[in-house]
Amino acid sequence: MIQEPKSGRDAEVAFMPEHIAIRLAEYVQSKQFSPDDRVFPLCYTAVRNIVSKLGEKVNVKITPHDLRRHSATYVSRNGVPLEIISKVILRHQDLKTTQIYLGKISDTEAIRWMDILHGK
Repeated sequence: MIQEPKSGRDAEVAFMPEHIAIRLAEYVQSKQFSPDDRVFPLCYTAVRNIVSKLGEKVNVKITPHDLRRHSATYVSRNGVPLEIISKVILRHQDLKTTQIYLGKISDTEAIRWMDILHGK
């Protein structure tokens, strides 16, 4: 659960692979966190600074939001259903938001998918 997410809700469910959830649960238990403790005590500003500095090392201007968008676009272009991208990866409440977020596909991308769907 993400407490006090950006969406303004009290909490949101964050999905993750089972093997990661198991390792995270083991870590939390080993450190004896209380239910009110933050496992990852990073605020958005700290994460933005880390990502920005890493981008500078490879001469790329990048933000955490860019990484989020790239991840969603990557899985979309590799066949993950829009509903999964929306609910699991981006945690949007409305598919329309996800559709806007991913933007439009190019003609080249559309042709590539036609070839994939028809076995070429």
